[in-house]
This record gives sequence, C-alpha cells and structure tokens, in this order.
Amino acid sequence: MRHEKATRLLELARLMASSAEGLTLDEMAEKMGVGRRTVERMRDALRDAFPQMEEVEDPPTRRFRIPSGLDGIFQAPTADEFTALRAAAEHFRQIGANGRATALLELEQKVLSAMRAGVRRKLAPDLEALLEAETLAIHAGPRPFEDDAVLSCVREAIKSLKRVRFAYDGGSTPGRDREVTPFGLLFGRSNYLVGGEADSGEPRTWRLDRVRDMRLSETPGSRPPDFSLQAFAARSFGIYQDEIEDVHLRIRPHGAEEALGWRFHPTQELSERADGGVEVRFRASGMRELAWHLFTWGDKVEILGPDRMKRIMRQELAVAAAAHMEKIS
Repeated sequence: MRHEKATRLLELARLMASSAEGLTLDEMAEKMGVGRRTVERMRDALRDAFPQMEEVEDPPTRRFRIPSGLDGIFQAPTADEFTALRAAAEHFRQIGANGRATALLELEQKVLSAMRAGVRRKLAPDLEALLEAETLAIHAGPRPFEDDAVLSCVREAIKSLKRVRFAYDGGSTPGRDREVTPFGLLFGRSNYLVGGEADSGEPRTWRLDRVRDMRLSETPGSRPPDFSLQAFAARSFGIYQDEIEDVHLRIRPHGAEEALGWRFHPTQELSERADGGVEVRFRASGMRELAWHLFTWGDKVEILGPDRMKRIMRQELAVAAAAHMEKIS
C-alpha cells in the first residue's frame, strides 16, 4: 500500500474513533472528499486493521465507529501541531484572555505527559526550533475584559440549562438586576454575553466588562432550538446589532488586489469591474463599525450604499478633521 493511502486510512480511522455516535458512509465520503465506492473500500480495509470496529443501526442508515479509540502509536502529535497549539495560547495571552491561554497550555502538558518518553525526546528538538522561529505580530487594539469566574458561570448555565443573574452597568437603566438565558459568548474587540432576558427568546448582547455580581439562577433556561450563534454574529459587521442593511462598496483599481483577498463579511459577493476595480456587496448591521474600518482603506474605497453609512462616514470624518485641524491665529 502506498504511503499516501495509509495516511488517508489513518485519517479516517481517527475520525471514526473521535465520533461517539459513529459515521455513516455518506458522512465518511464527505469528510474524506471521495466517492461512495472508494469510502466503502476504505471502511473494509479499516475493519481488517481494527476488528473492534462497530456497526450501529440508525435507520434508514448504518453508522460505523471505533469505540475504544486508537493506540497511542497512531496518535502521537507532531511538532507542527504543538506549535499551532502554543501559538493559539500565545494569541489568547496577548489579547488578555488568560483563562483560555492557560487552558490550552494545560492541554499541551496533558498531551505531553501521555506520550511515551522516547517520542517526547524525538519531538523536543523540532518543537524547540519551530517555537524559536515563529511568533505572532502584535496588533494595536483594546484588551477585552475576560473574567474566569464570569465565563465559568455562563458556561455552567449553558451546560445545566439554567439562567444567570447579574447587575448590568449599561443600557438605559444602569445597575438594574437582569435575569438572562445564555445563548452563547461572542469574543472580539469586546466580549459579549448573548442571551434572552427573562422569558424572551429574542437574542440581545451584554458587554461582559459591564456585568457585576454574576451568579447562577435556579430558573430553567435554554436557548431556542433554531438559534445559531454563528448566524447571529454574521448579521453584524462587528458586534453591535441594529438594522440589517444592504452594503455596496466600490474598490478603486489601486485597491483591487487587496480587496480580492479580503473578507469584509461572511455573506460578501465580489465582482470585478471593467476599469480594474472591484464591487463588494453584503447584508449586515453595524454601519458605524464598518465606517471605522473603511477609514483604513483611505481613497481605495467608495461607499455606494446604504445612504445611512455615507452619512455616518461624513460625520466621523468631520469629527476627526475637527480634532486635528490646526488652529489659525
């Protein structure tokens, strides 16, 4: 068997060992990017290599899994994987997310401690070389508030299907006590709790740095079954949620190459113009945050719509110009 085929079989074995409910043949084919006949042959080969493979009836389909996991010899992490894990931990540390950074470093130690001593010794030189050769560039920006006690309380509420209570120093009535069903957490330039207040299923956001005295409530609460945190986040250019509008931008030719490799929004559609420019369209809320971002594009971008964002951009430009205008004596 060629090396490439063995590697692909091991990849599929890992997928089957990591799935508690198992995978159907169609799911295997999709994840591996192969046809049905090919994945059937791969499954048969794995059945010979791993006789503990189970078939689970799940009408109208059948699922396959390797219930006892894979032996450590098949699972030894690489230096590249450890380097990626350390980079993620360093990224969290730089933005002030010390709890998440610590969790990743503890995971690294657990994995290392589970590895055979000989494998660790072989891995050490490559890992040391990569860690010395790679680092993260530090970008200017706010350090988001991240309190381990607050995050733990929200996560416990989500797992136990309960609400949380806290005093909120924001909104129209600062300091008022709130009872919220957590739908999830949004991490970004500022960190937010997303949830429904009291019995409302309408998602709202609360900045975590304005939350005080958070505690677990005994009131049951679970997010609506049709709610998607990813879809909710995609509604806005940034974090702030308001009216969703059709955004239409024209990128001039000297910014086209950059725009073609840029993601303004998950729903964006890009089209190249005859003059060498690019048009960008997407639907989102958060026009003020978008206007702030478009400052960085200088004269490369022109706002074609919506009109409200044009007005916001003009207002922000006027404020910035007034703050930097030299006084004429």
